[in-house]
Amino acid sequence: MLTEVSDQFLGKQRLLVISPHADDESFGCAGTIAKIKKLGGEVYILVMSVGDLKLYDGKKDMVAGETRAAEFAKVAEFLKIDGYDIAYTDAETHLRLDAIPQRDLINIIEKTSSVSLDNINPTMVALPAISYNQDHVATFKAGFTACRPHDPTVKSFPRIVVSYDNQTLFWNVDYDKYHPNLYIDISDFLDVKLQALRLHASQLRHSPHHCSIENMEYLARTRGHEISVAAAESFVCHRIML
Repeated sequence: MLTEVSDQFLGKQRLLVISPHADDESFGCAGTIAKIKKLGGEVYILVMSVGDLKLYDGKKDMVAGETRAAEFAKVAEFLKIDGYDIAYTDAETHLRLDAIPQRDLINIIEKTSSVSLDNINPTMVALPAISYNQDHVATFKAGFTACRPHDPTVKSFPRIVVSYDNQTLFWNVDYDKYHPNLYIDISDFLDVKLQALRLHASQLRHSPHHCSIENMEYLARTRGHEISVAAAESFVCHRIML
């Protein structure tokens, strides 16, 4: 009975995932995205930035922003996303969202993006949990402000606002602030989550790196074991209005 109620609830959601970069949406909540879509809900993704980047991955090649955008497009198709947008695609902006005035980032999230709050009027918004990455911090703060309480007859007012898990939260002076109080059972969608991550091929690392497929399976199963299911994704719920 409880499962039926939760499934009905998720199936009615119009979720907007705000992702600092192409891949964060999959690391954090690809299983939840797949579950909501399977249950009949809608999902949109706003990626704030992709750009050229040299990674510490043992390779000599630069990963081009076009490569990351193309990988994300495959993920969006695989997860059957209803719509998405990438706000910034230049190398100068990538990993420098903290240098952009917050008002400009808020404006994108609220108004100007094709998947902005004004344009899709989501019932649920998922923000990145704050980590050591400056783009994640800037994205969370802008998204949190954009979701501020308002008269829903005048401005989009998401009734549910959460922040999603991150595989790098262990290295964070504010780690103790991430106390999950919302879990979504993705036992039937773990394979989908892992396949979405595989499509972000340029961002994956070999095991036992924390960005490896193996580690992400461990994390999903650990979150699941915290609530006695096979696999789960965890969130911090900042607001829920029923």
